[in-house]
Amino acid sequence: MKLVLLFALFLSTAAAAQECKLIKETDPYTKETLLSTGFIFVTGGSVTVDANSKEIDVLFSIAGADKCYDNNSTAVIYFEGSKVKTTLRNGGTMNCEGLFHFIFKNAASTTAVLKKITTQKITHIVFTGNNKKETTLSISPQQQDALVLLANCLVTDAKTLIK
Repeated sequence: MKLVLLFALFLSTAAAAQECKLIKETDPYTKETLLSTGFIFVTGGSVTVDANSKEIDVLFSIAGADKCYDNNSTAVIYFEGSKVKTTLRNGGTMNCEGLFHFIFKNAASTTAVLKKITTQKITHIVFTGNNKKETTLSISPQQQDALVLLANCLVTDAKTLIK
């Protein structure tokens, strides 16, 4: 009986590991390996998490016209089942295309903020742009599951890219 239970546990662990399908590419110029979750579509836009040997980039693409963000733009992240929220600034360049970046250093140890946003379910994020106008991305329970699974896999695998 113990052997059957152990085998069932092994199969469930192996099945969960197979769900983590990341996109792995090699940059044609630098020959550097790049990892990506691909786009995960959420209400109001999409998100992708990319990594190379130096950094992990969480990129939000916010739908709609006139979405301008610079280094003073902020995003407030709300987590499921918690009153605690996290505020981050745009780490990307100034743009009016609705692109908002959280950029983290790819290191052997994961920062607390990166660990939190890749392991805890996010219910919604409120982005504030250059014009002080707020835009909200809502994330459904199914999208939360996909985002946590893929982002956590990517952050774990990104450590193998460090040189």
